[in-house]
Amino acid sequence: MFTHQGKSRTLTHNLRIASLLSFVAGIVNVAGFLAVAKLTTNVTGHFAFFVDEIFKLHFWNGFVYFLYIFFFFLGSFVSSYLVELIAQKTERNIYVLPTSIEILILFSIGIFGGKLILNNPNIIACSLLFAMGLQNSLVTKISNATVRTTHLTGLFTDLGIELSQLFFFKKPEMKKKLYSSIKLRLTIICFFFIGGIIGGILYVKIKLVVLLIAAIALVFGLIYDNIKLKILLLNRKYNH
Repeated sequence: MFTHQGKSRTLTHNLRIASLLSFVAGIVNVAGFLAVAKLTTNVTGHFAFFVDEIFKLHFWNGFVYFLYIFFFFLGSFVSSYLVELIAQKTERNIYVLPTSIEILILFSIGIFGGKLILNNPNIIACSLLFAMGLQNSLVTKISNATVRTTHLTGLFTDLGIELSQLFFFKKPEMKKKLYSSIKLRLTIICFFFIGGIIGGILYVKIKLVVLLIAAIALVFGLIYDNIKLKILLLNRKYNH
């Protein structure tokens, strides 16, 4: 799921990581919005609000929206930097540190978020945006820009384009590739919605603690990949 990169990845690898990370993003998206009334998985809307506040001469409000944008960018930068840094020493487990940071953020906001809502709601928004920047950058790099999981605008655009191409692509190999891409887009969209629905339902009962579910899902993802890698290495050793 995480281990394979670039051209070595198959549709199955992409479907697994897309399912996991879009589910996490769905939870974060809804829980973050219900908690602080801010979008916490993408920055498109924040840029519009930033410009609007600046034109109104509300510079502090504009600065806050700039911070939202910056922290998503910062998360993306840190994730890519860590991956490149670790890749210089080893090709294995380059995804572990960025994912662990995301897990730590989700656990922290899940546990302490209830207190932060009252006094520092912007810390919650910035932290979750940083975490989603980490995630989006990591999965984009691992999948060679095939999988993106934190927002749906581009996905629905790509899905619309690919569905229209079904009427024109006649060659079997081209249709097979198109069907695979459509399946991947639909998987991301569906799991994003599933995560959002679960996040919305449980937020009513347990508030930001619902983020612990997203964090635990990531932990299981890391454990699954680690076990699978060890089994693969043992099989190679045994075969040799």
